Amino acid sequence: MKEIFEIIIYSFFAGITVFLGGILSRIFEKFKDYSAHKFITHFAIAFGGGILIAAVAFVLIPKGIEQLSIFPLILSFVGGVLFFCFLDNKIHKKGGSFAQMMAMLMDFVPEAIALGGVFAHNIRLGLLLALYIGMQNLPESFNAYIELKHYNHSSRTSLIILFLLSFSGVIAALMGYFLLRNKVSIIASLMAFSGGGIVFLMFQDIAPLSKIKNSWIPPIGASIGFLIGIIGEKLLG
Repeated sequence: MKEIFEIIIYSFFAGITVFLGGILSRIFEKFKDYSAHKFITHFAIAFGGGILIAAVAFVLIPKGIEQLSIFPLILSFVGGVLFFCFLDNKIHKKGGSFAQMMAMLMDFVPEAIALGGVFAHNIRLGLLLALYIGMQNLPESFNAYIELKHYNHSSRTSLIILFLLSFSGVIAALMGYFLLRNKVSIIASLMAFSGGGIVFLMFQDIAPLSKIKNSWIPPIGASIGFLIGIIGEKLLG
């Protein structure tokens, strides 16, 4: 019972940063200086993109490579690419884009499932993974809030959506603990699938949004985001 309680607590604190990132984005939204607001927005998108790339490079794909043979690995990765290509195309046809939101969930949920899955075997790794997830969620949800507002959601509605999504980590972690803790190959397939989806969304939607003409600041932000991933991987290792 104590172990389940700890999973709920750790996954909650990892997930609540989804809501905190939205609140932080709401605060910066009040900036009256257009150039400052533009700078912060593009930097945050690039920074979050760097962290997403790190998640793919250090967490999602390595797990797939470690646990899956070549064919299931390819199938899972390509499945993620095709699924999110289809989903993104459908959303674009309806006049919208939720790439930031989808990428955040594709990163957050599988890692939360892995958190629950590994917790029974390695509590220290579970705790470090919770810290890593929380660190990733903050800039990603910052951008997701901007995206929700861009597509005509009110500030209140956007924050409510992010608040509700922050609890998806608890659900995912408990699912990983009860259903998948001894099914390493399924977790690995899910991570490879998510990795494929994130790579597609990154180059289709997220990276193009981060660019500012004649400015090198967003790429610096992406590099810092990737560095955060390196630090997280070093701690997890």
